[in-house]
Amino acid sequence: MKKPPALILGVFSLCAFLCLQTLTPQTQQPSPVTVQQVRDGIYMVKGGSGANTGFFIGKNGVLAIDAKMTAESSKQEVEEIGKLTANPIRQMVITHSDGDHVNGLDGFPQAMTIISHAQTKKDMEEAFKEPSLQLLQAYLPSRTFTEPTFLLALDGESIKLLYFGPGHTSGDIVVFFPAEKVAFIGDLVFIGRDPLIHRQKGGTSFGLVKNLKGILALDADTFIPGHGDIVGKKDIQGLLASIEEKQAKISALVKEGKTLEEIKTAFNIQEAPSPSGRRRPSLVEVIYLDITEKK
Repeated sequence: MKKPPALILGVFSLCAFLCLQTLTPQTQQPSPVTVQQVRDGIYMVKGGSGANTGFFIGKNGVLAIDAKMTAESSKQEVEEIGKLTANPIRQMVITHSDGDHVNGLDGFPQAMTIISHAQTKKDMEEAFKEPSLQLLQAYLPSRTFTEPTFLLALDGESIKLLYFGPGHTSGDIVVFFPAEKVAFIGDLVFIGRDPLIHRQKGGTSFGLVKNLKGILALDADTFIPGHGDIVGKKDIQGLLASIEEKQAKISALVKEGKTLEEIKTAFNIQEAPSPSGRRRPSLVEVIYLDITEKK
């Protein structure tokens, strides 16, 4: 049998390679940044790398709410803002310190004023010690607060920054626009999955319940979470009921002397190894630790 010519072998190899590339999972690129108008002047930003963000266009300036996870995605957001207004981005409010909300800060103008809870700034200072994040030290908040309500005025708009205590982290805040009945709620609300609570940042399940009750008490009808779609009060009420039900069941099991592993089994918690090697405790474990460490 004659050997196939080298050209044919080359073509065959190329085809095989292309087929293999088609079948091999590729690194998923983030979806494009998209802007959704929520109310007059208030916008939600989805897509890109990182969490949902938002902004408010005032008469003379723009207030941004959170950054994306990369400078590239944040720059895309800045470009989208520029399509809607020539006003400069004067201020940014950070809802909390997670990387998917702050690591893209360098895609925004450095001249803007950055505002957060004091604890969030501390968490950012610690995170930005990492060699790969040190350039973000130039974007640490320049204005912080600790009181339950911090009033922010922009071009006649009264905006409330609300702190209900530790929840998802120890520095979560809600950005509330009273006139429009809109609130940006960061990662205090996850719908369709258990909430994520960072105990290493001072977050607690009982604190999260307090935050959810504070959010529900607002005269608002539109809530923009850090992940997923816009939610209403019924969604948040359902989440609150689910967490409180778990807390009651786990508390009862703890009184019966059940161990953490026994309680996990009762809730059918099966923890798969994380590809990154980082372990995220389930909500059940967080509640168990919250209860047992109070004793």
